[in-house]
Amino acid sequence: MHKLDRRIAVAPMMDWTDRHCRYFLRGFSPDVLLYTEMITSAAIVRGDARRLLAFDPEEHPVALQLGGSEPRELALAARAGEDAGYDEINLNCGCPSDRVASGAFGACLMREPVRVAECVAAMRAAVSIPVTVKMRIGVVSGTREQARDALASFEESDFEALHGFVTLVRDAGCEVAIVHARKAVLGGLSPKDNREIPPLRHDVVRRLKGEFDGLPVIVNGGLRTAAGVVEALSWSDGVMLGREAYHRPSVLSELQHLLGRPERPGPPCREALLERMAGYAQRQLAQGDRLSAITRHMLGLYAGEPGARDFRRLLSEGARAAGAGPDLLRDAAAAARAAREGVVGGGRAPGGSSG
Repeated sequence: MHKLDRRIAVAPMMDWTDRHCRYFLRGFSPDVLLYTEMITSAAIVRGDARRLLAFDPEEHPVALQLGGSEPRELALAARAGEDAGYDEINLNCGCPSDRVASGAFGACLMREPVRVAECVAAMRAAVSIPVTVKMRIGVVSGTREQARDALASFEESDFEALHGFVTLVRDAGCEVAIVHARKAVLGGLSPKDNREIPPLRHDVVRRLKGEFDGLPVIVNGGLRTAAGVVEALSWSDGVMLGREAYHRPSVLSELQHLLGRPERPGPPCREALLERMAGYAQRQLAQGDRLSAITRHMLGLYAGEPGARDFRRLLSEGARAAGAGPDLLRDAAAAARAAREGVVGGGRAPGGSSG
């Protein structure tokens, strides 16, 4: 089996890392490990698994993240994922949203390490590809005020609980621990606040790595620059990027250049990326997809560059226009290029023909 390069990964993000997003991000790096948004095991087992698990072959390497807490159901979903061609099965034990907790999966599962171990063991027995777990460094309950003291500190008892959780899932067959370096607050913070308010504790993840020499540990949370990622890689086995990779995908090219193998090509130019996506959009539109479902993930392509605003406006407005097709991506590239060159009126009007 081909060993996955885990140095850089893009996190599973609900409503964001769908198949269109992953295809777009793949254009920035041939090696980055991509994750699906979380899909519940129940939806796969009882619903339209073929539709839910569909992805383009160019997305490889790509991992399937599952949400659930019933071992048999997770095993069936994991087998379906392997049959669909995914390279890894990941169990979500880190998402703190209320709708996830109400379904008895996500971060609340960190309080049930034995159950999680049973789930991991069942999935491990069902598939031959790696089974991994994404987690937080701990969980607390209550409002922001009620959880303030628990968030402000990380006691030895907190580390013992985290260590015990990782030990159980490792012994059950978890091959990689992916650790978001914040506590999760259940019931008191929104998912957005849970990504920002709990203090980052990379030191906790680093200590955890030292305790599990034979278990790869991936750090997630708060890493925004290529330099920061490279520093984290000096002590971790990999870094998982979330919203930074989504809003500024060029960071993946930067990291590909810094960490890539000599035989790998350099970072692609934006025009080449857009041409690749135009071809993809042509294929997807022929299958009935909407252009806006694809272009919504591409608004950060020129982030921080001259022409970024023109590019975002043309894509966001133009993709909703009647008759919009793949040429819109070429128009947007022309508009951004014209803005960079100081030319007024570059590119054609939004909503070009489908070509």
